[in-house]
Amino acid sequence: MTTTTFAYRAADARGRSRRGRLTATTSEAAARELERLGLFPVDIRREEEAAAKTTGFAFARRRGVLELTRALAALLPAGMPVARALGAAEQAVSGSVAMTLAGVRARVERGATLASALREHPVIFSPFYTGVVDAGEKSGDLAGAFDRLAHHLEREEELRSRIISLSIYPALLLIVGAVATAVLMLFVLPRFVELLDGAGAGLPRATALLVSTTAALREYWPVALALTLAMPAALIALRATLRGRVATARAANALPLVGILRRETLAASFARLVGGLLSGGAPLLSALDGARGCLSDPLAQDETARIRARIREGASLRQALTEGSLFPPLLAQLVAIGEDSGRLPAFLAQAAAIFERRTERAVERLVTLAEPMMIVLFGGIVGLVALALLQAVYGINAGTFR
Repeated sequence: MTTTTFAYRAADARGRSRRGRLTATTSEAAARELERLGLFPVDIRREEEAAAKTTGFAFARRRGVLELTRALAALLPAGMPVARALGAAEQAVSGSVAMTLAGVRARVERGATLASALREHPVIFSPFYTGVVDAGEKSGDLAGAFDRLAHHLEREEELRSRIISLSIYPALLLIVGAVATAVLMLFVLPRFVELLDGAGAGLPRATALLVSTTAALREYWPVALALTLAMPAALIALRATLRGRVATARAANALPLVGILRRETLAASFARLVGGLLSGGAPLLSALDGARGCLSDPLAQDETARIRARIREGASLRQALTEGSLFPPLLAQLVAIGEDSGRLPAFLAQAAAIFERRTERAVERLVTLAEPMMIVLFGGIVGLVALALLQAVYGINAGTFR
């Protein structure tokens, strides 16, 4: 049996953290070896996966997997053997993906299936990815499986890039507006107040309130900054636990606009995953298992598990979807048409495309509304400050300056 190098993080008897590398046949064997050395294993990963997690960027990994999938989708239809196609695809990728691909090719050359070799690297290849490859191998259509994977990954990357592009301008507007408001409140306004105090003029009530607010901000800005930074940190800590992820997911679904957008996004992911696995030849129950493993949202995972249980009891997919409340009713309607026509994978792909387009349009509308709202917000702040200062200026007795 071949050995693999594992990177580990462990604790000794005194609770001190230890890091290192060792060779073993499996991660379980590596854990037993660490226990024999008097260490308590905390995290054990294959060396290339540890490098991908600690030094690789998520964007670079996604692009590497996409380029690999495109290359295999082009090479396999030409009749090239899998091992040779993997060797040729190594030229199209770099970094952690290339290092991982070398190990995958070595295992395939020793007789392992491609799906089993890919499953050894879950950090790089998702359960959906390996599930589609496994279904393609079993159905004898591995080239078609990689073609579907390439289309799926390209669509995901396109949607992600679209959302990021739409968010750039509002984010810049928010940053610039916040900086301009802070400069006005913390530096410009106090200087103007000093001028009024030097003239011996009394400040109107609105101006005095504004000055008091500015003084409090200048004095307690470390506290305000700490609270601002603590909120996202608390959210990250909350989402680190299963109960926290469930709570935040339920809270997001309860929001008026965000909840609708989120449910449609989850429906698109569910339909895309299940439809992709069914197209590769996977049975419906296996496709639901694979989709559940790929969905990151805990509510969507629970809903997929419920749907699978209902189908095992004899219900149809449309009936199981209708009984739930997480996914929009349109998904069940399209599934019903697909089941009646015997083209369920095609209609699931169509449902995913519909929900993705609706998500894009909803994001565009939200961004379109966010831009004027931020302009009005920051303009209103500047207007209130200017009005308070003008009120103070007009209230000064002209004889004060004589």
